[in-house]
Amino acid sequence: MLPPLGISETDAQAIEAAEERTVSQVDHSSELIRAALSEHARLPVDVEGLSDDADLYRAGMTSHASVNLMLALEDAFDLEFPDHMLRRSVFASIASIHAAIDEIRAGAGT
Repeated sequence: MLPPLGISETDAQAIEAAEERTVSQVDHSSELIRAALSEHARLPVDVEGLSDDADLYRAGMTSHASVNLMLALEDAFDLEFPDHMLRRSVFASIASIHAAIDEIRAGAGT
């Protein structure tokens, strides 16, 4: 495939490699989130069957389990959820958890 006009082939390859790394990081993050959910959220349903936007509380997660999930996510991602993120809505879905982790990482410069 030819690179877009004005972009060298080397730059196009670098951009493509960066995009692939980003997709890989998202996939890995989703795997870590789902693994933490499976182990700590005490859901009566299979985590793999949940969409990223599924309401985890409606799926059966309790507030106590959400605290255990938060601690597991902090360990898995080597981060700490700041006080302003300690809200039910942050842990309501895989998508909201992912967004919170991305926000924390962006603030940390990682």
